[in-house]
Amino acid sequence: MRLGYIDQMKAIAILFMVEVHTAAILPPEGITVGHPAAFVAAAFGGMAAPLFVTVSGWGMHRGAKKRFAEGLNSPAWINWVLPRVVILTACQFLVNFLLAIERGGRFEWQTPGVLTLIAIAAIFAPLISRFTSKQLVGIFSLLALTPLLLGEYNGAEFSWSSRVDSQRFEEWIHRLLVNGTYPVFPWLAFSTLGAIIAESENDFETRKNIMAIGAIVFLVSIVLSFSSQKAWALTEGDAVLTFFPATTFFIFVTAMFVLIANELLLKNSNNERINLSFLEASGRLTLTIYVLHFAILGIAAEYMMDQPRLSVAESFAVTFAHTLIWIPMANLHQRYCPKVSLEELLRRVSN
Repeated sequence: MRLGYIDQMKAIAILFMVEVHTAAILPPEGITVGHPAAFVAAAFGGMAAPLFVTVSGWGMHRGAKKRFAEGLNSPAWINWVLPRVVILTACQFLVNFLLAIERGGRFEWQTPGVLTLIAIAAIFAPLISRFTSKQLVGIFSLLALTPLLLGEYNGAEFSWSSRVDSQRFEEWIHRLLVNGTYPVFPWLAFSTLGAIIAESENDFETRKNIMAIGAIVFLVSIVLSFSSQKAWALTEGDAVLTFFPATTFFIFVTAMFVLIANELLLKNSNNERINLSFLEASGRLTLTIYVLHFAILGIAAEYMMDQPRLSVAESFAVTFAHTLIWIPMANLHQRYCPKVSLEELLRRVSN
């Protein structure tokens, strides 16, 4: 049985991803880091990937819990995990091709990204499904603390081109695990957070405790920002919270906001004050939309290579339109061709 509020959260996650990627590929002329529009885009961007990875972790945990209810065995593990790893990794390489740097995009052909991160999470999902919610909280906390343990190895000084490139297989493994765009350490924390949400469906206390820890870390981060005269949050650079690389402060604070979003959507689904069912079709097509929106952005990026930047109004209109168009498109898809999607392919080859 599908949970409507989870599909709504998945939809919000993928729409945030579309928004932040569109804003990055089509930035307006004259917008600096301190501009309100840049702040809004960064706020959405900061929540997009954590939400996306969390809801992916929720889905994998539910699937693994059902598939491995009677215990772990090698054939079942391979049959469930291998199709996910192959399809997600293939989709990542496809995304890299669609938005290649040489055509105005952002990635090298071999760049590990959010889909390879989710593929790694899929490998461990059957094992993770055996843990209790309290044990999962411990795993989440350890993963969130890994930036402190990694120190300079997390690539804090990397430029974007260094972060997405790797010349040798050893470097590629480093990008995948510790210093790429979405390295396993610490980003696997968000997949684990999804497992916690799934495991604690009837245990609000566990979720409340994580939110409380997040709130404390949030306040500490603000105090530290003022006392050290550092920026509180930046996409990358010298700040208390950074996205590239993800800091421990970033992990705990965004986890708090992810859980707040989960609680609000859950409460709304119970009292039905606001009808958000129109979002659910998009939530059932997150992987398909993720790949397709990069195909559109790849065309836009290549076209804009020899063009002046858009004005603020033009950039806002294009970003807004490209983000929202996926809602009616997904609803039309669910009505006329629901079996044609990457999600359906994944279901067919892994059952």
